[in-house]
Amino acid sequence: MTEAQDPTRRGALQRGLALGAAATAPWLTNSAFAQADDLGPYRAAKINWRQAEGEAITVAVIPAGYFENLMTLAPQFEALTGVKLRFEKVPPGQIRQKSMLDLSSKTATFATHAADPMYYPLYTANRWVEPLDRYLNDPTLTDAAWFNYNDILKAWRDADSVDGKPYGIPYDGEVTVQVYRKDLYDAKGLKPAETLDQLLANAKALTDPANRMHGLALRGFAGAGQNMYIYPSILRSFGGNWFNGGNLVVNSPQAVAALDWYVNAMTLYAPPAARNWNWPDIADAFSQGTVACYIDAHSSAAVITNPDKSKVVGKIGYARWPKGPNGKRVTSIWNWGFPINAALSDKQKRATWLFISWATSAETQARTSWKFAGAGKRSGLNRASLWRAPEFAQAMQGAGDHFIGAALESLEQDTDVDWRPRIPQWPAVGEAMATSIQAALVGQKKPKEALDEAQARIQQVMKG
Repeated sequence: MTEAQDPTRRGALQRGLALGAAATAPWLTNSAFAQADDLGPYRAAKINWRQAEGEAITVAVIPAGYFENLMTLAPQFEALTGVKLRFEKVPPGQIRQKSMLDLSSKTATFATHAADPMYYPLYTANRWVEPLDRYLNDPTLTDAAWFNYNDILKAWRDADSVDGKPYGIPYDGEVTVQVYRKDLYDAKGLKPAETLDQLLANAKALTDPANRMHGLALRGFAGAGQNMYIYPSILRSFGGNWFNGGNLVVNSPQAVAALDWYVNAMTLYAPPAARNWNWPDIADAFSQGTVACYIDAHSSAAVITNPDKSKVVGKIGYARWPKGPNGKRVTSIWNWGFPINAALSDKQKRATWLFISWATSAETQARTSWKFAGAGKRSGLNRASLWRAPEFAQAMQGAGDHFIGAALESLEQDTDVDWRPRIPQWPAVGEAMATSIQAALVGQKKPKEALDEAQARIQQVMKG
């Protein structure tokens, strides 16, 4: 959730209309979905869209702009399929727990939900969700040429798969990039960092606390989707692995070196408060001109390019994560994907698949981005072809220098599906790691001591 612990995280760039708690047809006006009244592009698919007619399904999502845009198109889906569609908006901090409760109790309240990719191992270990290969390979349910599953970004497909089998279809996502003040870099003859060492050198050159300028900020707030959204990339670029002989090991020499780098970077060049900052705090500081560079989700561009709040509009550049000592750039893999609840009836499962394939199709992705009638244009599109579309470039032109290039290069070249340990015990492991990392960042523990303590806790978690 990264990830999206705050609904504005990726929602701001794609902010659509303000909607109510549940999306159903009655509250929509014709103007709200005027761009969605032509069903021809969907009917081009060689399937029977009305094979689950009469069913009703509920979809749980977080209250964010990229889902709000989709919700405005609900009448289109209902007209196409005859399936009644209801959205329930659940705050980011609750959606995992509510979804897990629904799945484990087999109440099937939610036909599908916005799923954290790190939870698929837990879901599949308990057979709570359906394997989706049979839906993708069934010609009565999927026109393979029309849907073009392989056009969905491979990193996100891999993140939503377990043992090579898909269990979720990505709808929206993000990638971690280097964001910097192009004007300040140009003034000192600096280039965006190619290596972690260069990142620190740039930060040193620009850090001037007396004038409220800090050269670098990384989120330090404790959380499986917060500092554990940043640290894994550093670990992997230091050559660290999560497993040794089948055992989860978090205190290897590479892990200690990676955490030591993280601590030094934050201590020397970041605002002191950043060790407890979440991503919005960093974006706000950058917007106010007190941070020269940060590394975080590409979608934070929404905040830093808002002319009503930002002082640095027109001065922003983007680049990929710098290379670590092992020569690797390792960015995050994050998306919101849709699984199918295994407790549904067969007809409900078909109805849910029709929703998923409609929502994640190239046509709907475009209609919730540059074709969207509202002001918010989604930046987290799921398809490589759409990232390269000139219409998308036009919609994103205000984000800053090399915005699409840096994000797309990172998505296609710098992702690592083992960026974090993909295990059923992830929720507890992620929190244990996050607590230890923050203890090191704030100076309560030395990096090795912090990771040794995390290792001891994690061993107990893994024993069950």
